[in-house]
Amino acid sequence: ITKQFCQPGGWQLSRERKQPTFFVVVLTDIDSDRHYCSCLTFYEAEINLQGTKKEEIEGEAEVSGLIQPAEVFAPKSLVLVSRLYYPEIFRACLGLIYTVYVDSLNVSLESLVANLCACLVPAAGGSQKLFSLGAGDRQLIQTPLHDSLPVTGTSVALLFQQLGIQNVLSLFCAVLTENKVLFHSASFQRLSDACRALESLMFPLKYSYPYIPILPAQLLEVLSSPTPFIIGVHSIFKTDIHELLDVIIADLDGGTIKIPECIHLSSLPEPLLHQTQSALSLILHPDLEVADHAFPPPRTALSHSKMLDKEVRAVFLRLFAQLFQGYRSCLQLIRIHAEPVIHFHKTAFLGQRGLVENDFLTKVLNGMAFAGFVSERGPPYRSCDLFDELVAFEVERIKVEENNPVKMIKHVRELAEQLFKNENPNPHMAFQKVPRPTEGSHLRVHILPFPKINEARVQELIQENLAKNQNAPPATRVEKKCVVPAGPPVVSIMDKVTTVFNSAQRLEVVRNCISFIFENKILETEKTLPAALRALKGKAARQCLTDELGLHVQQNRAILDHQQFDYIIRMMNCTLQVILYQAWWQASVVRAAQEAEAGESLEPGRWRLQ
Repeated sequence: ITKQFCQPGGWQLSRERKQPTFFVVVLTDIDSDRHYCSCLTFYEAEINLQGTKKEEIEGEAEVSGLIQPAEVFAPKSLVLVSRLYYPEIFRACLGLIYTVYVDSLNVSLESLVANLCACLVPAAGGSQKLFSLGAGDRQLIQTPLHDSLPVTGTSVALLFQQLGIQNVLSLFCAVLTENKVLFHSASFQRLSDACRALESLMFPLKYSYPYIPILPAQLLEVLSSPTPFIIGVHSIFKTDIHELLDVIIADLDGGTIKIPECIHLSSLPEPLLHQTQSALSLILHPDLEVADHAFPPPRTALSHSKMLDKEVRAVFLRLFAQLFQGYRSCLQLIRIHAEPVIHFHKTAFLGQRGLVENDFLTKVLNGMAFAGFVSERGPPYRSCDLFDELVAFEVERIKVEENNPVKMIKHVRELAEQLFKNENPNPHMAFQKVPRPTEGSHLRVHILPFPKINEARVQELIQENLAKNQNAPPATRVEKKCVVPAGPPVVSIMDKVTTVFNSAQRLEVVRNCISFIFENKILETEKTLPAALRALKGKAARQCLTDELGLHVQQNRAILDHQQFDYIIRMMNCTLQVILYQAWWQASVVRAAQEAEAGESLEPGRWRLQ
């Protein structure tokens, strides 16, 4: 398998010496643990396949004594497999091994490999580790403050630069609603970065379906899998992938995405969609707001790419805080099993948020990513991170800043600073030095093949290094746990002005909507349906729905097409969800009152999800 991923386009000979390349592929084992394979590929002469004529070689050799240059070159890969994701460190280490080989430095390759394998990596928490492979190098591993927060470098900013705001938002919605997403590019490393960027935008959710940033040519049949996925393939296969009917395809080099007609892509609910688009536009195109001014202010310095990356991620953090506002008040602890089980009451959450009929949030709450979110973040006592603080204490501030771009940008930059500090906790990094190969070294006419590594010698050196490090402190970190802040209760995401207040108006809206449905007036139905669904929160409106259906359905029979039937089912589902939510809420209040009377609610150590 590793051989296939090292050469995703297939093992092919070349007529010229190509530049060494580097990219990172991701392998996932049966336990869903990821392994990061860093691949440095270079080309060396294939001695057995040279195209020179024997007679010419012999004749010329007698005259000049020269050896003919190679004409056929084969790829060879140096691969480093690790559970840790430090791509730049791994690039430097593999590059150093290649440099020692190509420049014939007086350093044992076995000692380089052994020193690399025996290096103890510190646990997350912002600690640093200086190390050397013994070839005149000085390298530094910087761990993030929190391993729960994704480390992205500049990959998110690069994804928006390649595809634009609207296309990335479409891919974001596609992944959250469990659609298949496929990237293609002429660069393997760009594929890896794009997949990682899209996945990191999902935080605090985690992607739980197949994730293959670089898919080898031999495994292209995986694209026909019925499950959702995030996959990247090289652009040489783009003629094959355009036949896929249920896959959203993103062209990183051309900056376009293709959504098949059979896919209905749910979008973010308003007003969150407009707010997110506006915030991203202000951050990525800061001069747009003053472009028409006769006397524009002096140009402000653009954020460098790493900070711009974190500002974009901060916008999505704010978005999730608004989407999941008050989620903890809908958590229930079920204690009938040996281990307590945490359940999330989706109907109650959607009802209180006023999004019962929003298909985007409904799909998100029904997805595997949100199930993992509830399981991981549901417990009331655990280690907390930036999202927990944001969703508990900052949602009201976010709402106040909706119509104030200056305050909104200030908050985004505050969050971006925290994300940046998580990846770069030490502003004064130690001096690093890694020798690089001599310029043009890969074009030398006569380079000996890469020597075979003595595995026994490597194992011996690793054991010696481990013996030296026996007294070193273990690379573990105790997680600081605390009571998770509950935050305010769930509130409606919709503006109050959109609510139908007058009960007579509510009944009229429901009647009109039913009439439009049975008259097959699709345009009028689409306009009135959202207001009718909101009106169904009232008992009188629900009674009106049953009465109107009784009038239109004569003798228990009515002929409807698919679209009409779908509208009726949506209204009936909305009614049932409201009734179920009210029943659950009443039962919760009664149970809470009974516990309070019995004094159980004050027991120390009791799990209370608020």
